[in-house]
Amino acid sequence: MAQGARGAQRVFVVGVGMTKFEKPGRRTNEDGSPWDYPDMAREAGAKALADAGVEYTEIEQAYVGYVYGESTSGQRAVYELGLSGIPIVNVNNNCSTGSTALYLAAQAIRGGLADCALALGFEKMQPGSLGAMYDDREQPMANHMQALAEISEVLFPPAPWMFGAAGREHMEQFGTTADHFAKIGFKNHKHSVHNPYSQFRDEYTMQEIKQSRTIYDPLTKLQCSPTSDGSGAAILASEDFIAEHGLADQAVEIVGQAMTTDFRSTYDGTAKNIIGYDMNVQAARSVYEQAGLGPDDFQVIELHDCFSANELLLYEALGLCEPGEAGRLLDDEETTYGGKWVVNPSGGLISKGHPLGATGLAQCAEMTWQLRGTADARQVSDVTATLQHNIGLGGAAVVTAYQRANR
Repeated sequence: MAQGARGAQRVFVVGVGMTKFEKPGRRTNEDGSPWDYPDMAREAGAKALADAGVEYTEIEQAYVGYVYGESTSGQRAVYELGLSGIPIVNVNNNCSTGSTALYLAAQAIRGGLADCALALGFEKMQPGSLGAMYDDREQPMANHMQALAEISEVLFPPAPWMFGAAGREHMEQFGTTADHFAKIGFKNHKHSVHNPYSQFRDEYTMQEIKQSRTIYDPLTKLQCSPTSDGSGAAILASEDFIAEHGLADQAVEIVGQAMTTDFRSTYDGTAKNIIGYDMNVQAARSVYEQAGLGPDDFQVIELHDCFSANELLLYEALGLCEPGEAGRLLDDEETTYGGKWVVNPSGGLISKGHPLGATGLAQCAEMTWQLRGTADARQVSDVTATLQHNIGLGGAAVVTAYQRANR
């Protein structure tokens, strides 16, 4: 076991696993009982351990993410894998919960406090739009919503209003069209056809995307992520651990990682910053500096397309293009197979699904498979570096860069 801080250590993903993402309540166990979060966690965690080729007893710390659940649900979930007395930390950071668990597990490795750590995320959700769990206390995003209400037409539920308003703002400022947002829905649904873990695997025409039910103009139903049940997991390890266990050929290194929370700029009077644009910019810049890589060095990107408007804004926030040029990337098909990047080959949140606590770890799994060359029909050619982005309003943005350990 690692003892005390030893200076900055390299961090590697050595095993990943996830469940298929499902419509809430649809899946049952073989005995007919409801598919509950311990079942989800057991499946994803066992897959990650098997992928890494390590025993649960070698895990020294665990960080477990979920948004909707009782306190210490993380322990209940991890106990499905074993009971060894290790520290288990419960994590809740809205939609970036899974990647926050990953960030914390990576910190444990990087700081020399552990040689092998588990990041696990799950969510068991209710059907329909997300709502507040409590009505007798201040809502975490009250200030964000009040700031947006001062510059935008208010329409509930909050999430599509907030991201839709940012999309409208981009249209007004740069001449972006409803077709640009629809192209993102079209692309991500098309990508998900090849993902056996995806909640939806149907391909739609542009007409079907645009004519599906309007949620908050210009966003239609097929441009919005659904509620989902599911789990994801990753095993992280130090350089010494992968050498001792002979894991270099399958290991993927985290070469840059940053988390940001809200800046004063969040409340500068723009819808895009209220939904985290500046957080995304600052996190990405930090990761590029750490990794010594820039946007052009990545071939695959998994980013937080909770709504098509957010994916479009992220092209600019992550530096794939200058502000106002995201529409051009879509018109030129630069973010799909055959383009400069393949963005959300998994189908993204829009089609793969969005069980809040699992999303960031499912993204990590896709990055790992792409770098290993084991993503089957989704595989992008000649992948040398991948980028992951995950955000939760209220707020936290996590950006992570990966490369093969044996590069």
